[in-house]
Amino acid sequence: MKETHDLGAAGDAGGPGDLGARTPSPLEAVEDERFTRRGLRLLLKRDDLIHPDLVGNKWRKLAPNLAASAGLPLLTFGGAYSNHLRATAAAGRLLGVATIGVVRGEELAARPLNPSLEQCAADGMRLVFVDRATYRAKDDPEVRARLLRDAPQGTVVVPEGGSNALAVRGCVALGRELRGRADVVAVACGTGGTLAGLAAGLGPGQRVLGFPALRGGFLGAEIRALQEGAFGGPAGAWNLEERFHFGGFARVPPELEAFADDFAARHGLAVERVYVAKMLYGLVRLAEEGAFPRGTAVAGVVTGSPEPYGRSGGIRAVRAGGGWVRQPSAGSSGLDAADP
Repeated sequence: MKETHDLGAAGDAGGPGDLGARTPSPLEAVEDERFTRRGLRLLLKRDDLIHPDLVGNKWRKLAPNLAASAGLPLLTFGGAYSNHLRATAAAGRLLGVATIGVVRGEELAARPLNPSLEQCAADGMRLVFVDRATYRAKDDPEVRARLLRDAPQGTVVVPEGGSNALAVRGCVALGRELRGRADVVAVACGTGGTLAGLAAGLGPGQRVLGFPALRGGFLGAEIRALQEGAFGGPAGAWNLEERFHFGGFARVPPELEAFADDFAARHGLAVERVYVAKMLYGLVRLAEEGAFPRGTAVAGVVTGSPEPYGRSGGIRAVRAGGGWVRQPSAGSSGLDAADP
């Protein structure tokens, strides 16, 4: 039987020390009249500047998982616009580690890669496209075994979004960096791992305000479960503001697009749309609604930067492991076509 590993619940937080990560990330004061005229102070925690390839919360979540994997191949999961897949692929390129990304949506195998997945492929990630039913059942032992059937010996499984106990403990440092610096810390949420660790690292009197990028109302239970796994119980003060998902994950209607463009023009910050724009839009709306008392310092965590527009070279699709695989053709960058 092929040996595989799951980093969902064990190991010590830590990270590769040779990738040049910039921590602590800068905390910048922003003059924005939508806040200042209400007696509020807006700060931006620039986690997007931690590393050019392993951006923001992805560095904080991936570093301890990379350390625990000790150079073994990595298999992980994500959607078509997953920042986590992008970061995992980049980490694999930088560290010389093979990576496999299981992507939700078998139909995507027949379409041109979007810029995010194109960058994953350019960084050597083997993309396996599966139908949505299979993706939802990815934690089932039989489904997991099928997905791992064509993976290299010793492959390490990292969960969707990189959110496990290791990742949550890795994000505690973000909270510690903000102790005493803000009253409210806002963060966009996908799987909830960043918020779970961030809240645990903050000091007394501080709280985290999470902005889910997905609809459904399920995230609170997920965060509580992540904190249980990482710390043995609840940690820190936090709550979720669920009004600003704009219809669901990766939905960017014209109103949000215009807001992000305006914020960029005001402050010279290119705004990532899938997560960060929704968090910033929500903060502005809450400020306008009077949700924060005068004198409140609000810090928004910039967890990512806009998507890259790389080139993947020759990419082809083949059937393998219960799904369609997009992998570099022989002679292109990344895994050779003969690799499992």
